[in-house]
Amino acid sequence: MEKRYIQSEHGIIYYWIGGNQSKNANCIVFTHGMTADHTMFDKQVECFSEEYRIITWDVPLHGESRPYDEFSYYNVAYELKRILDKEKIDKVILVGQSMGGYVCQEFAIQYPEKVSAFVAVDTNPFGHCYYSKWERSLLSKVSTIASWFPHSILIRSIAKGATKTKYAYENLYDSVSKLDKKEIIFIMNMAYGGFLERKENIRFDFPVLLVVGDNDNTGYVKKYNQKWSKHDGYPLKFITNAAHNSNVDNYKEFNKITMDFLNSIGL
Repeated sequence: MEKRYIQSEHGIIYYWIGGNQSKNANCIVFTHGMTADHTMFDKQVECFSEEYRIITWDVPLHGESRPYDEFSYYNVAYELKRILDKEKIDKVILVGQSMGGYVCQEFAIQYPEKVSAFVAVDTNPFGHCYYSKWERSLLSKVSTIASWFPHSILIRSIAKGATKTKYAYENLYDSVSKLDKKEIIFIMNMAYGGFLERKENIRFDFPVLLVVGDNDNTGYVKKYNQKWSKHDGYPLKFITNAAHNSNVDNYKEFNKITMDFLNSIGL
């Protein structure tokens, strides 16, 4: 994977590109979750690079793409479009984990003509219809609750709460430990605040696969995905022996399910 970057008026955004570079190869863009970085998809890069062109990136405020001002999902989606424009890529398969799923949904709203398919990994749907008033209120208070913890305890609790295996824990701990407490709290504010701004339900015209770890106890992700699947008819798959970072916890099963989905829709 070759490291590249784009310069934005809000900051520098780093991304990595590799895999199959033939003109006929479909492109997968992997977008990580809150406080993680592009390395959470290392096992997917290994699996999909032979057949697909691959892009991973550090979402603004994360990894090497910091500092960054005026974070919003609208702005982040535009940064991704600029990456694709630079690489002359017209259409992509989106894979987004947790907060990365919010980025993917916003990108698909703004640029639907550029999306071939979407794999939503341990994420939640836009739209207040899925959430009670109490649940929306709780989401708005996550950063406040997190601010009560010392930095060392906070990063351990984030890494432990989202993972089940040692590999996944170490992967997330490594990325979140690079952020200071102020950055973590700010990211949470921006991530959940932006998520709650999208009140309407969005139904996509391209194929969508919902994937959730069977041990995902982050919020009510499993419940929300079951409602999402029922409401919009998207298939829902559970990854065994996996928590919130299911693509890292049980990457072999995740990779197979994702590959089967892409093959089933001719991508």
